[in-house]
Amino acid sequence: MIIKKPKFWDQTKPNIFAYLLTPLSKIVTFYNFIRKKETLEFPNIKIICVGNIYIGGTGKTPLSIKISELLNSKGIKTTVIKKYYSEQKDEQLLINSRTNLISKKYRKDCANEAINKNFKYAVFDDGLQDKSIKYNYKICCFSSNNWIGNGYVIPAGPLREKISSLKNFDIVFLNGPDINNAEIKEKILKLNSKIKIFEGYYKPENINKFDVSKNYIAFSGIGNPDNFHLTLKENKFKIIKYFSFPDHYNYKKYEIDNIKKFATKNNSKIVTTEKDYLRINKELRNNIDYIKIDLEINNKSAFLDLIS
Repeated sequence: MIIKKPKFWDQTKPNIFAYLLTPLSKIVTFYNFIRKKETLEFPNIKIICVGNIYIGGTGKTPLSIKISELLNSKGIKTTVIKKYYSEQKDEQLLINSRTNLISKKYRKDCANEAINKNFKYAVFDDGLQDKSIKYNYKICCFSSNNWIGNGYVIPAGPLREKISSLKNFDIVFLNGPDINNAEIKEKILKLNSKIKIFEGYYKPENINKFDVSKNYIAFSGIGNPDNFHLTLKENKFKIIKYFSFPDHYNYKKYEIDNIKKFATKNNSKIVTTEKDYLRINKELRNNIDYIKIDLEINNKSAFLDLIS
């Protein structure tokens, strides 16, 4: 089931709802503590896990793709591994369009297939909370916009586990505009002085195909739409209406038809994200354009040296 993220999760300070849900958050924290610890090792392949503790919209999939692309460009045979979820087919399609992908119900089966296919590296897209696998590198992604929200664990807040879990990771990757990154990095280093911190930003690859003198209708169903909004704003799109849907949303025909009718009525073009475009049935994609983005990593050579 796909639901919208509660707005109070991203408030700087917790409100009454967060306080009321805190007892349930403590149960989640206890469950995380007693979960099975790292037992499965795969000595014939190096495994990099790119995940998050903030639910949704932290850029782990773009970073997983970028790492795979960078390692493959160096001649290191690499695949992305994505645990199969029927509601996340958009991410599977996106990864498969950019690099190698292995997707199965169980991550251990994915790893074994990667070994059988002679991959040297496997980049797990998500899995930091899977305590059964021993990873060579653990990378935790955050959005610079949202950071940790109200700082509470689900359901009182947006965190899968406490922020103190950063002591268990090797790298933090901050995605998005450098708004409060200096302050965020200071807080991270107080929790783990040895952790490495890298930053990145999204760069549109196909912006020249758009006539930004025209009016546009924009829509998306992604974890953190703020970066999409910012990309449109920075590239001077004239957005007259924005339609927002839950993350990984499965668009219905009537919803796409309504967006197209609204665009026609207002003499506007339609733009969305690549993930959303891939999620739309092919027969409904006409007259819809998408922005293809690439993740640029600051200090890329140092990042690549560290993980390879």
